[in-house]
Amino acid sequence: MNSDLICFIFFVRLKQKYINLYNKLELVISMIKKADELMEKCKNMDESTVMGSCQVLLSMMKDKDIKLEDDPDQSYMSMAENLKPKDVSKVLALALKVRESGDIKDVELKNAASRIIRAIEMS
Repeated sequence: MNSDLICFIFFVRLKQKYINLYNKLELVISMIKKADELMEKCKNMDESTVMGSCQVLLSMMKDKDIKLEDDPDQSYMSMAENLKPKDVSKVLALALKVRESGDIKDVELKNAASRIIRAIEMS
């Protein structure tokens, strides 16, 4: 009977781990879907408020010397100076990375990223 109890406890814990993993996977999938929806909205973006928010984020990243692992050689200042509506999706991807990054602790920068995301969501 003792071995049956041990097996039962083992399987209960295993089930809990799978449930937790499944819940995390669902969260990641929903985040990916949301990012895809936002990217779709960016394709023909032309709003000046979104463009201004994008320029603010890029300038802040340059001023604070923030580098992301994916784009270590990216010149944020030149991107801000030459920003076109078709570039908004690139900045959105950057904003999503900044907002979700555990390495970036700068609250102003995270707020600027969140403003871009909200502006695109509301457009």
